[in-house]
Amino acid sequence: MRAFGPAPSLSEIEALARAALDRLPEPFAATAREVLLQVDDFAEDETLADMGIESPYDLSGLYVGRPLTERSVDESGRFPDRVFLYRVPILLEWSEGEDSLEHLVAHVLIHEIGHHFGLSDEDMHALEDAAA
Repeated sequence: MRAFGPAPSLSEIEALARAALDRLPEPFAATAREVLLQVDDFAEDETLADMGIESPYDLSGLYVGRPLTERSVDESGRFPDRVFLYRVPILLEWSEGEDSLEHLVAHVLIHEIGHHFGLSDEDMHALEDAAA
């Protein structure tokens, strides 16, 4: 019988995400590490309202920034790009699915990092496969 402990902490989810970042192929890995990573239990109410999301359980990750494909060399003084992972929605999705927690965290992270690179969903899936 499996002994169940407490749910993975914020720092444990972050460690899984950083491990997934380390598995990204170059040149993605170096650029992706420049994006700030933050793990919170849920998105802030203001973020949910801005996105038209009613339930905080419906958002597992978020990219905040301007994709590389939309930037100009004239830009300066911007806040750093950020990826947020939301622990409780990720844990809920994990509990309802068949994927490992490591796979799910990597999936959410790579999807959000994909927005940073301006990737299509197809390209995000290919990047996820390359990092597996």
